[in-house]
Amino acid sequence: MERIASFCVDHTKLNPGIYVSRIDDDITTFDLRFKRPNHPPFISCGAMHSLEHLFATIARNSEHKEKIIYFGPMGCQTGFYFLVRSMSNETAISLIKDIISKISEWEGEIPGISEEECGNYLLHDLDDAKKEAAEFLKAIKNWDVKDTKYK
Repeated sequence: MERIASFCVDHTKLNPGIYVSRIDDDITTFDLRFKRPNHPPFISCGAMHSLEHLFATIARNSEHKEKIIYFGPMGCQTGFYFLVRSMSNETAISLIKDIISKISEWEGEIPGISEEECGNYLLHDLDDAKKEAAEFLKAIKNWDVKDTKYK
């Protein structure tokens, strides 16, 4: 079998940031790398789940909601994939920064965490999610389109 593109990235050189993982026609997949791979601590399951609910909800309620395809966690617990359609990298980076900032300051209930709405509604950690968002925000504060290529 052929190796998939994400396994061809040298994870020993990857630092927190926003990277273009792949482009398929008008869909761009962004790698939102919160943590340096293979260097614990990783994102806890509760924080990851809460970050997923918050980011997806905020993104799908933004002015760009029609261009949002998917937001979900990486199994390695170091970050997330964010897929958008027909959106410039500059716009996507700005949107990501805005959403992460909102998560870092989130007050109130996490959207979609009732038993009826969520398949694992007990596994959430808002405090840890806010901490992870604030930490990631520091890493991407000055990030721009020239930084989106894997090194």
